[in-house]
Parts: sequence; structure tokens; C-alpha cells
Amino acid sequence: MDVELEYDRLGGRLRAIGGATITYDRLGRRARTLGDWALEYDELGIRLRSIGDSELDYGRKSGLPATLGDLTLEYTGFSRQLTHVGPYEVGYDRFGSRVRTIGPLTLVYDRLGSRPRRAELPADYPFLPEDLLRVLFLVLYLRTQQEEEETPASG
Repeated sequence: MDVELEYDRLGGRLRAIGGATITYDRLGRRARTLGDWALEYDELGIRLRSIGDSELDYGRKSGLPATLGDLTLEYTGFSRQLTHVGPYEVGYDRFGSRVRTIGPLTLVYDRLGSRPRRAELPADYPFLPEDLLRVLFLVLYLRTQQEEEETPASG
């Protein structure tokens, strides 16, 4: 099964994962919903705090999410690269720059290789399970956050 990842034309923001539409705040900076789930942020509006009823708790030292609901997030040492979300292993290309797999999902990128266009599931998955939808969104969200931190501000 293929799960299409849709982006808006101008801003390049992720607009949908399969049938789950993603809406944004008035400024278009923060995702507010993923399908029927509300996305909640901390008081400053900086850190994602929940995806629907699955809360994100952050580690004290790293500032990275440590759990998503009952799923534990694991990272490599100094690179702070996400390696697991619960039972789902997160795999990268040989340079470690692009997420290639998330558990049973395989991400397929656009021609330039800059963003994933679809996620492929093995034949024994007739649909994208809710927990895997949350994990996929979180991984893409965290990669976007990391890319924004690495890109110097212009101006």
C-alpha cells in the first residue's frame, strides 16, 4: 500500500499524509491538526506537546522528545539522530541525512531527493495504522525542526 504525502505548492508545507489532512495556524507556521487529531504546543508555541491524545514528554538534558504516549524515543549519541520510536526502527540513507524507513514504512523521495513523496507499506498492511501515522508525522516534524535549526537565518 502506498501512502501519499502531499505538500502545498508555494510553501512546501506538508498538507496531508494519506487521507489525514494537516491544517496550519493563521500564519501558516505551525501545524494545528493531523486528520481529526489536534496538535498541541507548549505555552510559548515552540515545542509540540501532543498529537491527539498521545502526549510528548521531553528529556531534561537534550530538549528532545523522550516519549510519544507510551512509546519511547531513542537517539544516537552526539548526532541526536532518532533511531527508534517504540518498536519502530528509524533508518537513514548511507549519509544519515534522509530518513529511509520507519518500521515497516519505506519513504520514497521526490526527484531532487529533498522531501518524501510517499510512504510504502508492505502488502500485509491494508491501511496505515493510527500509531504508525502518529510516528510518521512525528519523525517528519522532527526532521523539519532539525533542518530549520541547521539552516542559518537570512537577513
